[in-house]
Amino acid sequence: MTNAPPLRQVSPDAIAGLARPPVNPSTLSAAGEIVGAVRQRGEAAVREFAERFGERARGEPLLLGRAEMRAALDALDPADRATLERVAGRIESFARAQRDSVRELSVAVPGGRAGHTIEPVASAGCYAPAGRYPLPSSVLMTAITARVAGCRRVVVASPRAHPITLAAAAVAGADEFLAVGGAHAIAALAYGFHGDERLDRCDVIAGPGNAWVTAAKQLVSGVVGIDMLAGPSELLIIADETADAGLVAADLLAQAEHDADASAMLVTTSQSLANDVERELVRQLALLPTRDVAALGLKNGFVAVVDTEDEMAAVADRIAAEHLEVMTADPEGLATRISNAGAVFLGSASAEVL
Repeated sequence: MTNAPPLRQVSPDAIAGLARPPVNPSTLSAAGEIVGAVRQRGEAAVREFAERFGERARGEPLLLGRAEMRAALDALDPADRATLERVAGRIESFARAQRDSVRELSVAVPGGRAGHTIEPVASAGCYAPAGRYPLPSSVLMTAITARVAGCRRVVVASPRAHPITLAAAAVAGADEFLAVGGAHAIAALAYGFHGDERLDRCDVIAGPGNAWVTAAKQLVSGVVGIDMLAGPSELLIIADETADAGLVAADLLAQAEHDADASAMLVTTSQSLANDVERELVRQLALLPTRDVAALGLKNGFVAVVDTEDEMAAVADRIAAEHLEVMTADPEGLATRISNAGAVFLGSASAEVL
């Protein structure tokens, strides 16, 4: 570590110039070659990339079925299994509530009736990252949602088929597991392949991933439905003088340790808080096992000090962050003045990592 502060302080006017595109042109071009190879050569190309990137050994299957997923679940530590099943129940309950909030519609119009029905797509491809760490949560949040929506076929794709990821797929009721990741996994879900193994194409692809996954989703979006083009994972915290500097720093670090492209940002009305957070970041970063990655994530972020809550809300709308934490005296009131954010976490007890 150097003596430079972990977060650079910038002026509010400079924030707009710090925006990063979801995918840079060089990654998009390279991902295009991978997607094109899979589209043209199918299983052979997927296997070549899987072996090149150390996801599958020669002769290992690309596709795993329910038996392999169930075996991973049965071999899981009982406490880990209980956690997966408990979380799965919560996700399913919320997904059912969401589905029930969207209803069929029929209204009278001159000469008859007009309306809409709600129909699920037939098959969903659910992507779960496992580059630095396996993310079984991504399996649960995509595959369970697809099942609740009524998709008849659910495919999970994740590199290297980590046992806990396979177990999560079993809990979520997935039908197939594609044991590869990256751009070639997205292309395989979009186009399918038929050879020694058979993977039928999916109708929609959902789930987070790195820049290669995002680039591939952009490239196949005309062929298959996608959820969104997510850029590098980011967290914006807006806070006033009532916020706890230690908690703010911990939440920023929890975001920054995702990967080297992550971004952790703080906008505050308190210069004193900004100074305290900087000191906490230095202290906590020194103790963090993931500090090498977290330090890179912090370099992508910033701290900005503004004069009023209105200005803080305006800056939050301009950034339109993927994750927004509101740590102020009245977080609910301030949140009503912000329109642009992916997920909003209100108060000091609502950490984004949850």
